[in-house]
Amino acid sequence: MEYFSSLFLLGVLGGGQLGKMILQETSRLDIQTAVLDPSSFSPCKGHAQIFEVGDLKDFETVYRFGKMCNVLTIEIENVNVDALERLEEEGIKVYPRASTLRIIQDKRRQKQFYLDHAIPTSPFFTYDTKADLLAKDLDFPCVQKAAGGGYDGRGVNILRSRADAEALPEGPGLIEGFVGNMKEISVIVARRPSGDATTFPPVELEFHPTANLVEFLIRPTSLTSAEAEKAEQLARKVAEDIDLVGILAVEMFVTEAGEVLVNESAPRPHNSGHHTIESNYTSQYEQHVRAILDLPLGSTGARSAAVMVNILGEPEETGFVKYEGIRDVLAMEGVYAHIYGKKQTRPFRKMGHVTIVAHDPETARKKARLVRQKLKAIAWNNPA
Repeated sequence: MEYFSSLFLLGVLGGGQLGKMILQETSRLDIQTAVLDPSSFSPCKGHAQIFEVGDLKDFETVYRFGKMCNVLTIEIENVNVDALERLEEEGIKVYPRASTLRIIQDKRRQKQFYLDHAIPTSPFFTYDTKADLLAKDLDFPCVQKAAGGGYDGRGVNILRSRADAEALPEGPGLIEGFVGNMKEISVIVARRPSGDATTFPPVELEFHPTANLVEFLIRPTSLTSAEAEKAEQLARKVAEDIDLVGILAVEMFVTEAGEVLVNESAPRPHNSGHHTIESNYTSQYEQHVRAILDLPLGSTGARSAAVMVNILGEPEETGFVKYEGIRDVLAMEGVYAHIYGKKQTRPFRKMGHVTIVAHDPETARKKARLVRQKLKAIAWNNPA
């Protein structure tokens, strides 16, 4: 099938900000696209040739949508994998593969996959019910993760006491050993169906103290060259072992001793790769399109130092959004604002991001701190 043809259709399951940024690349290459999303107000609306509203977890909805596409991809993992398997059986190219998604969707299965493939990760155990969890002798502090459905910091809890465990909601999950005094990093790897793969340089992540969301992303990192090489090799191994096609973000911990542990992975464009739009020769979004269409992968080289700031909904703010301080930010050199198009803000909801590029990392950091102070996603009907 000729991708650069009006007869070709690329389908995207999910219409959020990641999908919108994928579509910005397909539009540049004039690749025809269709999007399926539960919301008629999704950021992708108006950016694809075909936009449909429907439940991503419903078999018939996903199957019917996929049948009109030549290649089908995702921007969110929480989709009906049974429908994707049927589509693959009937000749539709689905990337990432249904088998990859089935592993990633359940964090218990994902952790066991790391263990089975000798991929270093923190110690863990799984449980089916809250009663099973409370019957265990827990070593505090520890980290609890819901088996599925978590996103944007939800479904992950640091347990510091028995009371924290008792306050958890019902449902299956896993408990991980707490990794203290470490750096959190991410490496994004792209892989074609042929197996050709490339990685983006590692980035360092700094999290919001209460929202459990990335607040700042920094590149270059403070890693040693040996640690960075180890992280990139580990990301490649995860991608190969899971038979990835597309983009995979591998989040990792680096301990004080230089040990690199895989935390979790996402087989799609990722928050930790937003900066690549301005700071790399090829963005993660273009690379994802290249990979799933089996086109030559682009250079992942960095053109500058970069810091990325997530624009999060302000605490206690709910309602139709307005962006306070946007004019000040747009007046700054080397600062690129991305507003996702979500109509309503909520506390800590991802509303956009800002990438700051500079010749040296300290200049980028200073501007990033200033952006964080000035730019706020608030409710426009807030009396304040």
